[in-house]
Formats: sequence, structure tokens, C-alpha cells
Amino acid sequence: MTEPTDSSSSGHAATQESGSQSRGPLEAAPQQHTPRAAAAGFLVSMARRLRQPLPGAQPRLRFEMPPELPAQPEVELQAGPDDEDDAPFGRPGPRMSAQHPLYVGFMGTVGVGAALLVYWIGSNTTQLLLWIVTALFIALGLDPVVRWLEGKKVPRPAGILVSVATLALAVTGFFATVIPTIVAQVTQIVQEAPRWIQDFIDSDFFRSLDSQFGVRDRISQELEKFVNNPEAMGGIFGGVVGFGTTVFNGLFGALIVLVLSLYFLSAMPSMKKWGYRLAPRSRRARVEALSEEITSSVGNYVIGQVCVALLNATYAFIVMSIAGVPFAVSLAFVVALLAFIPLVGGMIAGILVTLISLTAGWQTALVFAICYFAYLQFEAYFISPRIMQKAVAVPGAVAVISVIAGGSLLGVLGALIAIPTAAAVMLLVKEIFILRQDKH
Repeated sequence: MTEPTDSSSSGHAATQESGSQSRGPLEAAPQQHTPRAAAAGFLVSMARRLRQPLPGAQPRLRFEMPPELPAQPEVELQAGPDDEDDAPFGRPGPRMSAQHPLYVGFMGTVGVGAALLVYWIGSNTTQLLLWIVTALFIALGLDPVVRWLEGKKVPRPAGILVSVATLALAVTGFFATVIPTIVAQVTQIVQEAPRWIQDFIDSDFFRSLDSQFGVRDRISQELEKFVNNPEAMGGIFGGVVGFGTTVFNGLFGALIVLVLSLYFLSAMPSMKKWGYRLAPRSRRARVEALSEEITSSVGNYVIGQVCVALLNATYAFIVMSIAGVPFAVSLAFVVALLAFIPLVGGMIAGILVTLISLTAGWQTALVFAICYFAYLQFEAYFISPRIMQKAVAVPGAVAVISVIAGGSLLGVLGALIAIPTAAAVMLLVKEIFILRQDKH
């Protein structure tokens, strides 16, 4: 009797102990649900729900290049039913003979129509094509910087953001520094212009001309005709409106070029991959090698030309400040723009600044001309070869001809891209045409 009682009592005690142990966590659980833990749990649950796709949502369709198929031997023209089942759209049949009159006539008509269509599109979208070429030129110039950042373990999107942001900040800072000075100097010119005109009118030279040819009366008559002519006044108003339209188009074009440059720079590897896939498989490796050489040369040329132009403008500004050339900041800006034009840009800038320096005296002009043209020689033999050692190499005569031709066709943009284009053409001629001619 005692043993069952003891066992039952011990079992009851064990049951109570286990029950107390099982109730321990349940009783402790409400103590852990603090407001901070509840908020954290709510955020975790919301994040989990946000990561889940919406009901009925589908992934966005993307147009991708089809996968590259492995090289296969020639297949027979008559394929069996099993072979047709392997291809989702069936296998192509035999091609029409190239000597067939219908094929020749149809393809000739299609070729002429395609050429006329391309000409019509190009003639009506000239401005857009110029924006595209400019954006592609900028993207090729920034691509070496992005690839260098990629080599430093920086992701490509971050490298693109850093490169474009640095360029935008540099351009913004440059214009923020230059524009107020240019406005002040232009205002000074406008304020001083009446005094210069009056001094010229009061000079003995103008008095002798007026006594012999009646220049003063002739100028007064022409001014009166101009003021009383409504067409002339309308032309002035139209010129002001046209200037405003030009400024608006320039700002809009700059925005388009910036956006296209971002797209081209981010999609540069995909664009190259697409372009290489358009070439036949047997020539794809050679096309890729030539294209990489051309694009890398263009990128190095753009970066090198920017460095050369900045050094040129900085040196010109220092010399003009020391020599006392008027409007040094504005002229330095002009020198920087002209220095982007290879070979002849620095020479044109030197002649222009020298002529303006004559207003301060022939001694000032002589000092600036000696210092600046000496720097051009130093730049041509010491600075440019070191900066451009990884860029394009074009003979002098070809460079001059290409710059003149590019400037005649596309203006300043044509002069900028003339040397990289000439280098690309020379590379293709050397590696394709001359190599093929040597084999015959």
C-alpha cells in the first residue's frame, strides 16, 4: 500500500515539476514582447511581404541576344522529321540562287530603296545624329576611367556615377568661376566702347578722313536710314529671338547629350557584345580585336586631349596675367576651347590672343607671343608625346587634312573626332586591305 502511494505521490510530484517546467517558458514569453521587439517583428514581416511578388505579376520582358550556338558541321539540305522536331521553327530550306533574275532584281530594288531611306533619314535627323556622335565620343572618353575603377574593385555602376559626377562638378565649377568674370569683362567692354569710339572720332586720323571723304555725314545718313527702316528693326528683333532659340536648343542638346552619354557608358559592354555578334563567327575574334583597339585609342585620345587643353589654357592664363593682357580669364576660356582642336587649335589661339594683346601695347603682345609659341613647341615635343603615348598615332599630313575635312563637314565636333577617325581608318586599311593585298 505504501509503495503505490509513494509511486503515485512521486509521479504526481514529477507531473507537477514537468508542468511547472513546461509553463515556465510560456509564462516568460509575454515578458519578452517589448514595444521595440514588436516593432522589429512588424518591420521584418513587412519587408518579407514587400519582397514577395504581387499576385499575378510577371517579370519585365527584356530583349536579349540569343545564345551563341556551338560550331556545327554542314547539315544536309533534306533533314528528317526528327531533325525538324529539334528546331522550334523548323530548319531553313535551300537558298535561292544568286544568279536568279528574280533574286537579282528584287535585291537590287531593295538595296536602292534602303539607300534612299537611309539618306532621307540622315538628312532629316542631322541634329540628332550629331548629338548621338557627341554622346558616343564622350562615353568612349570616360570608358577608360570606368574600366580603371573596375580594376580597383569598384562596381561599374558606381564607377560610372563617380566619373560622370566628377565631370559634371568640374564643368559646373569651371563655368561658375568663368561666367561671372566673363560677364564683368563684357560689361566693361560695353561701358568702355563709347569712350573708345569717341576717342577715335576725336583723333587726327578720323578728322583727316572726314575732311576728305565726308565720313561723319555718311555715317549719320546710314544710321538714319537704318532706324527708319522697319525691316531692319524687325531683323534686330528676329535676331534677338533667334539668339534665344539658339540658347534654348543648346541647353536642350546638352541635356540630351548628357543622358545619352550615361546610357552609352552604362551599356558599353552590351553594345560591344551586340556589335561583335553581328559579325560572322569565323571573323568575330578579329572584329573584336580591331574594335577594342579602336575604342581604346579613341578613349585615350579624348582623355589626353582634355589634359593637353587644360595645361595649355592654364599656361596661357598665367602668361597673360603676368604680361598684363586684358580680359585674361575670357581669353583663357577661348584658348581652352581652341586647344581641343588638334594641331591647329593652339596656333589659332596664340594668334588671336596676340592680336588682342596689341590693344595693351606691342611690348605686351611680343612677350605673350614669345612665351606662348615657345610653350607650343615644348608641348609638341615633350608634353603631348607623353600624354598621348597610349592614344592614336597619325602622320602629320593626314592629321592636318583630316582636321580640315572634319571641320568643314561637322564644324568643331568634326575637328575633334577627325584624328581618332583617321586613326581608325588607317588601322583598318593596314590590318585588312594591305594584309589582303600582300597575300596576292
